Amino acid sequence: MTTDSTNRETTEYEVQKSDAEWRQELDPTRYSILREAATERPWSGALLDEKRAGVYTCGACGAELFPSGTKFDSGSGWPSFYAAVNPDAVRLITDSSLGMVRTEVVCATCGSHLGHLFDDAYQTPTGDRYCMNSLSLDFKEEQN
Repeated sequence: MTTDSTNRETTEYEVQKSDAEWRQELDPTRYSILREAATERPWSGALLDEKRAGVYTCGACGAELFPSGTKFDSGSGWPSFYAAVNPDAVRLITDSSLGMVRTEVVCATCGSHLGHLFDDAYQTPTGDRYCMNSLSLDFKEEQN
């Protein structure tokens, strides 16, 4: 995990695309969440109740982000995880929008907005709650 207080647009990422390319690849709702840091309505995401074994990937670039074994029901209305697939899968950025200071979580591969990190998950091994937008993620089921 990398902590970064700079704007994600000025940070170098492995996957670099123009705004026009992102708009062409992502539907308007996904674009607003992944590239403009919008938030989907709670309890509306298709991945909220996903229970199969697998890995959650970035909805923009496909990078592996969260193993299904770290997903838990936080009661927040968004898919929640207590750890990333590896420490470098996500980047943490100080977010002082909306009159508060939060920790934004972005994909370390392409810089897309995923959600926010909170330290209020006392029921988990890490105490962390990666509160992710369902539309910022895709799911790859584990193949036996």
